[in-house]
Amino acid sequence: MKKSISITFALLMIAGTVAFSQNTEIAEANLKDYSVKHHTKKKDAKLNTYVIERDMPGAGDLTAVQLKEVSQMSNTVLEEQGPEIKWLHSYVTTDKIFCVYKAKDEDLLREHAKQAGFPITSIAKLVTVINPETATASVN
Repeated sequence: MKKSISITFALLMIAGTVAFSQNTEIAEANLKDYSVKHHTKKKDAKLNTYVIERDMPGAGDLTAVQLKEVSQMSNTVLEEQGPEIKWLHSYVTTDKIFCVYKAKDEDLLREHAKQAGFPITSIAKLVTVINPETATASVN
């Protein structure tokens, strides 16, 4: 049962990564401002950005069908939880999944994981975003 849930969760994460790769909003953002606030829509301004680490042995072996099922499960729970939590995207590695969420607090993330049957290894609040252009950006 746990392996089935883990596989379903991994599928959810991959589907989110595909959706994120098609999102050009961040790529088109002003490269001089890397703060999380810069990438937050006004309606999401009160939500924090979090990175969730999930230990999931075999995550990288999940099929597209399994990832879709996991994504659907996550979205169903998110709809029930309301507008104070949003899943942005996830990165699937061989044995872990790293998920990026916007949420009012960590409690909502833990409740989402519990309802959807997903593990949480750790939660970290995102403070800022940097990339290669940060090295050459002007600093005021």
